[in-house]
Formats: sequence, structure tokens, C-alpha cells
Amino acid sequence: VENDEEDYVTSVNWAPDGKHIAVGTNNAEVQIWDASRARKVRTLKGHEARVGALAWNGTQLATGSRDTTVMTHDVRIREHCTNTFTCHSQEVCGLKWSPSGTQLASGGNDNSLHIYDSQSLSNGTYRHKLVAHQAAVKALAWCPWQANVLASGGGTADRCIKFWNANTGAMTNSVDTHSQVCALQWNTHERELLSSHGYSQNQLCLWKYPTMTKIAEFTGHTARVLHMAQSPDGTTVVSAAADETLRFWKCFAENSADSKRVAKDAANAERSVLKRFNFR
Repeated sequence: VENDEEDYVTSVNWAPDGKHIAVGTNNAEVQIWDASRARKVRTLKGHEARVGALAWNGTQLATGSRDTTVMTHDVRIREHCTNTFTCHSQEVCGLKWSPSGTQLASGGNDNSLHIYDSQSLSNGTYRHKLVAHQAAVKALAWCPWQANVLASGGGTADRCIKFWNANTGAMTNSVDTHSQVCALQWNTHERELLSSHGYSQNQLCLWKYPTMTKIAEFTGHTARVLHMAQSPDGTTVVSAAADETLRFWKCFAENSADSKRVAKDAANAERSVLKRFNFR
């Protein structure tokens, strides 16, 4: 898939059906592609600047932009935009739907985190505005096995992973990781959380939840680890960094015995890395 020379891809996100992919561009468009046919099936317009955050919820797609807005779209209908939220004052850099699909979280370069529920989504506003972070909030992850628990990570001036009760808006814990938090992934098999970081070690850290005891560190990237994605079986995570590499890590265990093996293997980063790809 190629874009115009003056345009480039700023975000990607697979639809739940595994057949379609949403692509955000620097030219403020959101394109929906049929992945098997490598064919663009429609273009969603409405944003006025690059689209850097995407999140699917069934046939509903949430998009976040440098124009400071969050938009929700029903990709099945002609008039696709169902709502526009102007809650942030700077670029929207994180978006994530809860597993139930009834709550949406958005993080921005304005250091704020917003939580929307079904009622507020229909009213075009947020339920909670949370301003405890001291830097941009890009990393967001809903707990897959404990309803209403949201984890968020702050940038260089913040360095914290914070946990929230999405119903009440209360912060339940905050952990200083001593490094920029770029992405978060929950283990679907064990009560663990994986974080990826920037300056100064560009590492991945595996934490035990809820004690937030650090189990392991995975090193190898030479620049900040901007993105992570989890395999369908929940055992492997791929990380994408500013060093132009993808690394595949066998970091999530399916049981407690495997957790000990993961921690041991993490002492040798090369054993933990399944594959490494360089992109130029």
C-alpha cells in the first residue's frame, strides 16, 4: 500500500473481524482497507490534521487527531461521523476502548486523560477528566480480567504508570518507572503488566499486578519503544521502536511456572527475543 509522496501513515489498527485495517494519515484522512485484497474500501474525513490514534469497537471506530478532537464513526453508514469530542487542548495521542466496548479512554499531549461511558458518548462529552499526569498520556490499557480498571502511562516529565477506577475516576495506584512510558500491555493469562519505555534504557518491563513488583526487564532496543502489540494467543509481544526495528518477545506466560522461566530468560535478552527485523 502506497500513499502520495507528501502524505504518510501516522497510525494503523486492525478491525475485530481481522479482515479490515484502519489507516490514519498525515493528511487528516482515515482509510479503511480490505487487507486480503489490499484494496481501499472507503475514506473517512472530518479531521483537520494528522490522525495519530485509532481504536475499533465492533463496527465503530474512534479516531484521535492533532486537531485536538476525538471522533467516533460508524463505518457501515454513509454519514459515518456519530460524534465529535473537543475535550483535549493538544494532540490526541492515545485511544483505547474497554473490553466491554462501553467505555473509551483518550490521552493527549495536554497531559490529560479522559474517560467516556455510554451516556457521555451519546451526549458528546466525557465522564471523567483526569489530570494527575505531568506529561503526555500516550500509553493506555484496560485490564482484560478486572472490569473498570484502566492503566495509563506518562511521558518523559512524568514517568509514571497510574491505575484508575473508571467508574469513579479515582486513582488507585501510581508507580514511578524512572523512564518515559510509551506503551502498555496486560497479560491475559496472569496478573501481569508489560510496559515499554524511552530514555534512558529503551527497555520493556514486566510487572506483577497489583503489587507492581518488577519481574523482568527486556533490553535490546536502542531508541524509545513506541508501540507494542500482542499475539492472539497472548504469549508473544512485538515491540516497534524509533531504532527502526521490530522485536518479538516471548514475555507472557500461560501459568505461574512459565512466569519464572520468562523472568529467568529475561536476564539474557537474546534468549527472550524470538525474532528481530530491521526497517529502512
